[in-house]
Amino acid sequence: MKRRVARRLQAALATLALAAATGAVLSAPEATAATAGATGYATQNGGTTGGAGGQTVRATTGTAIHAALCGRATSSTPIVIEVEGTINHGNTSQVSGGSCSTAAGVIELKQISNVTIVGVGSGAVFDQLGIHIRAASNIVVQNVTVRNVKKSGSPTSNGGDAIGMESDVRNVWVDHVTLEASGGESEGFDGLFDMKDNTQYVTLSYSILRNSGRGGLVGSSESDLSNGFITYHHNLYENLDSRAPLLRGGTAHIYNNHYVSLNESGINSRAGARAKVDNNYFEDSKDVLGTFYTDAAGYWQVSGNIFDNVTWSSPGTDNNPAGPNPQSNTTVTIPYAYTLDAASCVPSVVSRTAGAGKGLQVSDGACSPQTPTPTTPAPTTPTPTTPTPTASTPTTPAPTQSSGTNLSIGAGSDGSSKADGTSYGNVRDGDPSTYWSPAGTTGSVSIKWSSPTAVSRVVIKEAAGATGRIGAWRLLDADTGAVLSSGSGAGAVTFARTTLSKITFEITGASAAPRVAEFETYAG
Repeated sequence: MKRRVARRLQAALATLALAAATGAVLSAPEATAATAGATGYATQNGGTTGGAGGQTVRATTGTAIHAALCGRATSSTPIVIEVEGTINHGNTSQVSGGSCSTAAGVIELKQISNVTIVGVGSGAVFDQLGIHIRAASNIVVQNVTVRNVKKSGSPTSNGGDAIGMESDVRNVWVDHVTLEASGGESEGFDGLFDMKDNTQYVTLSYSILRNSGRGGLVGSSESDLSNGFITYHHNLYENLDSRAPLLRGGTAHIYNNHYVSLNESGINSRAGARAKVDNNYFEDSKDVLGTFYTDAAGYWQVSGNIFDNVTWSSPGTDNNPAGPNPQSNTTVTIPYAYTLDAASCVPSVVSRTAGAGKGLQVSDGACSPQTPTPTTPAPTTPTPTTPTPTASTPTTPAPTQSSGTNLSIGAGSDGSSKADGTSYGNVRDGDPSTYWSPAGTTGSVSIKWSSPTAVSRVVIKEAAGATGRIGAWRLLDADTGAVLSSGSGAGAVTFARTTLSKITFEITGASAAPRVAEFETYAG
């Protein structure tokens, strides 16, 4: 694909060269870790507080960041890591400890929870060094710049992703960051903000993504459909070829973003993804919304957007642009409160608030920047919330005989990574001798229908020889992210009658690799 990124960098590089030649210092307002709380889908599933309430430490190297993680009492002990200076390969080494799993050449947030990384003082720059979030939860990354992370060439880091998330990640808030590259894939760069392999409840807010071939994705392939519930708001997407973002399955809420110079395509909803696209400003760009490079359709609900000098290609087998007069082809219910700025003022308010070094300012909902009121949550690990409908009190269900019509028979299914030799379809085949098992001791499996279906009762049956392995679990409305119920152990679960297209059984704890023989669903 022909890239135009490099040409568009010339003006920016000239500015930096002038600053270097004159000895000018580009300063950034000091930020503190005590800021207003998370927004969007990061507020669901118990919320996202990061390390709030825990110890605060200062780090000026990547090794010091890893040491702070490894110095905690446990892998879930809350911690706020204030970062200042340039973090690079030369000062980022692996550190070992019982509360961490780190690596050299990348900021590794692996198998941990309750962590905040925030830039302070004169600013924090991760230079050619990515941030990798894996099998982690309740993470906040704020007020930092991540630039020029490569997957090929030298040095390489994080598969070329500025920020990448994978493998059962939950509740991440990335706010007021600047993510940038210096070209596309042919120059060695990959995505700026990628999520895959069962990553859910993420918000990207007040950030800048620019000068890259790829903005970011949700789902690594058409079969990686376990991701979702992502909010993107008040971000600047500038000089990108595509993926702003690319959505493979899942649900995304995209509002009050400013898109400038999207060279090939923008929001690419495909493989059943559903995007609510509200009050964005698209400018000097091509094919800013639709399904592209595949015949696996995605969907969108649009309102209040402005299309300023946007061109649209003709529909084809593998391209379905939403314009030139975009219309909604689905509806998306958002479970949290939010206030929309008018699309006409989005370029102005985003220019004054988005990115690192902006004093963590946010919009007041009326197109005016303001400094958020600090909040200091107690040092607790968030527990699942229930945005809608109201969840039942956590219980340990007793095995119950099935009655009525099992709606899972003939439905579809998917889930998180599965163990070798197992299948998602085994949980809906009516055969208790077959089963699905996650790759580890935690994971999720879903039942899905082609049209909304009313469900009020679920029966989970374990395979012979594996009874009693399932520990803590949650039952989710996969359309909205609402927690329908939670508890421990297999058996029957009843909850308020809910109409949905997909329901997910998520195992969050087990004594050994669980084996789900049947995931039965009933209307009553």
